[in-house]
Amino acid sequence: MTRNGFMVLLSLSILLMSASGFSEPLQPVHDDEKCPVCGMFVAKFDQWLTQIVAENSRPLVFDGVKDMMAYYFDPSRYGGSIDASGAEIWVRNYYTLEYIDGRGAWYVAGSDVMGPMGEELIPFSTRDEAEQFKKDHHGAAVLRFEEITEERIMEMKKKHMMKMRTKKS
Repeated sequence: MTRNGFMVLLSLSILLMSASGFSEPLQPVHDDEKCPVCGMFVAKFDQWLTQIVAENSRPLVFDGVKDMMAYYFDPSRYGGSIDASGAEIWVRNYYTLEYIDGRGAWYVAGSDVMGPMGEELIPFSTRDEAEQFKKDHHGAAVLRFEEITEERIMEMKKKHMMKMRTKKS
């Protein structure tokens, strides 16, 4: 192979690698896959699955947006070491169950629809879907990814833990 041929081949390889970005969401999710935050086996909660996919790392699968965001804000708290700020975020549109870009999604907070771990942020592809869901299910707010705060997530988790304690009593 000539030097020019090698350079063309190398350039094409680099282009293909950069075009592919990270990997796709893990599919199918295996039965032994556990949420890094709560430890639940996630495969049985298919409609709630979310993922963080960091470059050169195995996808992390969660049983809902709330746990995924808890990990996103403080991975070391849950034994993680990846920098989730630059990772791909995948959530499932509540209506279609298709994986969508979590950073571009619309989320409904405070609705009457509960996820596997109680109150949940419900993701949608469009603002119209989110607004309609909010209206139909008594939601409190429609949020963008960057509007979700660690304080909101911890408050949601705290409410769930308080309900769990009350049930045990």
